[in-house]
Amino acid sequence: MTTIDLTTLGQNAQTASFALSDLTAPQKNTVLQRMADALLTHQDTILAANAHDLANPQVPAKFVDRLRLTPERIHAMATGLRQVAALPDPIGNVDHAWRNAAGLLIAKQRVPLGVIGMIFEARPNVTVDASALCFKTGNAVILRGGKEALQSNLALVTILRDALTAAQVDSNAIQLLQDTSHETAAKFMQLTDYIDVLIPRGSARLIQAVLRQATVPVIETGAGNCHVYVDADAELQMATAIVVNGKVQRPAVCNATEKLLIHQAVAADFLPTIVHALRAQGVEVRGDAATQAIVPDVIPATPDDWGTEYNALIIAIKVVPSETAAIQHINHYNTQHSEAIVTNNYRAGKLFQRRVNAACVYINASTRFTDGFEFGFGAEIGISTQKLHARGPMGLAELTSYKYVIDGDGQVRA
Repeated sequence: MTTIDLTTLGQNAQTASFALSDLTAPQKNTVLQRMADALLTHQDTILAANAHDLANPQVPAKFVDRLRLTPERIHAMATGLRQVAALPDPIGNVDHAWRNAAGLLIAKQRVPLGVIGMIFEARPNVTVDASALCFKTGNAVILRGGKEALQSNLALVTILRDALTAAQVDSNAIQLLQDTSHETAAKFMQLTDYIDVLIPRGSARLIQAVLRQATVPVIETGAGNCHVYVDADAELQMATAIVVNGKVQRPAVCNATEKLLIHQAVAADFLPTIVHALRAQGVEVRGDAATQAIVPDVIPATPDDWGTEYNALIIAIKVVPSETAAIQHINHYNTQHSEAIVTNNYRAGKLFQRRVNAACVYINASTRFTDGFEFGFGAEIGISTQKLHARGPMGLAELTSYKYVIDGDGQVRA
């Protein structure tokens, strides 16, 4: 791919988005299958590009796991493409139709958003997930990844565009902004003539920068300061498994558990067990004064800990006097991403789900399940932590808008 200016990128994307509206669902699905095949065929090319990115000594340590591609992860991306192909196409669906008093047939019909701009950091899989979901829903996408993943993204986008060309589809349905400078990114966020919506995906710092600078409408996706609250009526063995999984399985992702709240009634029994289990997995444990009173050698937590998304093997623990106190703490410090309660008390669980302000609220399950694949969406373009238009993992339905199509037989308004 060659570097082209922003206006040309926007014009190309807009033209491609109009052409995509003519594709049928079977045609789109065939192209997605070809994309999946192409990723596997060109696996060595992708891994070589990714190795080039990983060799950069300036890549922050917390980005390495997100950036790294393996044969297994490439296979997972290909599987995601096939899953998206297998899902029903929402475009053209009619949500509701009726006749008005004048006899007009009015239908509310699903349509693409148009041109989507994606701004993200160190996860090359976002390149494929976003491309798949946008293409299936008839949206053109312009991808702006971080400089740390440029070679990986270039390889992936080239492969996907070649698959479009081979299928005689406008390859500008998927484009990559290769200039990763902050100045160009700021201009990209203001490309209102061509981009219909921006979706940032990455750190809280990135998302806040987009919200401050963009004039294009933004769907805010999540930094994840996610909590697990262990209730007085929790099964403690279950709680241990949930907390360890949420923290350790992939600590650098947004749905990892960052904070643990424990009801004071079970703190003395649970804290020694959970601290030992976390430390056995290499987790640095920080705690409030009540936690330190039970496990004296935990690192004292500071006020800044409660609002921090670590993206690392670090967790902060707080002992709370009640479920109400836990909910208040969560709603004050969370990022409205994913929260969980461990309890055998049905009423406590449902109270938690009602009152906690987050996109995904779990009873007796790890926060790590907040994911488009796990929700059955095939892939996700991001996890929305806002309340307008979309919330939680964003799959195909969330990448559509609607328009009213009206059929008449000569009606005029009196």
